[in-house]
Amino acid sequence: MTEHAADHAGDDDGAQADGQAAGRLEQVIARQVRHYRTAAGLSSAELAARTGLSKAMISRVETATTSCSLTTLQRLADGLKVPVTALFRGADTDRDATFTKSGQGSLTVRSGTQHGHEYRVLGTLKGRTDALEPTLVTLTDASDVFPLFQHPGTEFIYLLAGRMVYGHGSYEYAMEPGDSLLLDGEGPHGPLELLDLPITFLAISAK
Repeated sequence: MTEHAADHAGDDDGAQADGQAAGRLEQVIARQVRHYRTAAGLSSAELAARTGLSKAMISRVETATTSCSLTTLQRLADGLKVPVTALFRGADTDRDATFTKSGQGSLTVRSGTQHGHEYRVLGTLKGRTDALEPTLVTLTDASDVFPLFQHPGTEFIYLLAGRMVYGHGSYEYAMEPGDSLLLDGEGPHGPLELLDLPITFLAISAK
């Protein structure tokens, strides 16, 4: 195929005339193609040879001065040995996030709160039924009343300070700072003995 013919092969159904303002998607594709090409140690000419596109077409893609057709995107992905979806990475950046400063987070009242147990939720994502729920738990009172929880999904416990015996079902775990426990939330679980107060642990649950 001649360079002129290859040019037209790459400029088919989705082409944007040179000189038009680049859209956001074109800029994302340009950045990703350039990133993967340089990471693979390929020159524009070498990528052109791999894809059957012209060097001029590669240049237009990488400068976001053309809109690629699906065929062109597939050729580029094959030539770069990446999934087509990798060329769109970063296009959909408007996603929910929660940032919580140290010492902040919303306090929640749960069973055991009145006995010196503090539950501070560190973040939530709205509208996500599969989102993680990180909670910083602080135990400061050696009351003999300890709440046991049961919930769908799983939970991860990471002990930050203090020592305690944590129960899950019929099992007991003596935990010290740095110890962790991953458990099935359906089993009754919670602190059984508070050995060294105050106790602080991170509890991350997932449905």
